[in-house]
Amino acid sequence: MQKGIIGKKLGMTQVFDEKGNVVPVTVVEAGPCAVVQKKTVENDGYVAVQLGYGDMKDKNVTKPLKGHFGKADVAPKRHLREFRFDSADDMNIGDIVKADVFAAGDHIDVTGISKGKGYAGTIKRWNFHRLKESHGTGPVARHAGSNGACSSPSRVFKGKKLPGHLGAERVTVQNLDVVKVDAENNLIAIKGAIPGPKGGIVVIRDSVKNA
Repeated sequence: MQKGIIGKKLGMTQVFDEKGNVVPVTVVEAGPCAVVQKKTVENDGYVAVQLGYGDMKDKNVTKPLKGHFGKADVAPKRHLREFRFDSADDMNIGDIVKADVFAAGDHIDVTGISKGKGYAGTIKRWNFHRLKESHGTGPVARHAGSNGACSSPSRVFKGKKLPGHLGAERVTVQNLDVVKVDAENNLIAIKGAIPGPKGGIVVIRDSVKNA
């Protein structure tokens, strides 16, 4: 069965495995999530399940969303995400998905919005090398350098790596390991780092590399 859940990144810590080795983990508050909508091939052209995470006050819900949640008979949720599954027969509208859908040893992909770092130069953004800081280089040691040839092609090629906005984009880290699951508190400990700041919303799915 394919699995997925929405969660909130709480931060990083470390745990010890059976051999006593230290394992760095990111702790995610995963769920509980409610099944808000099921999409079918007949009605929508594809199979998917929409999950909702995080309760919100009725007064903050827009009228269209109020009707959407009312149709599903589900309390209003702050975050909605769609999961495309091969089959959604095992899920029904109103079902609650908790952290225990995953178990220690599972391989997962985690998607989130990376930390925004504002305007950044080419060294920080693209790992460019700097120039020598001696022998007449001048105050341009960290500049991007040449943008291309002169008379031919007389333009800058598309895709040229330049300074600009860094971070604050959708990032997926693949093939991470679930180290521990605390079903009672809806916590999942994931080996390594995942995108986003503390408190950021993340989506956890089965790893496509181990499907």
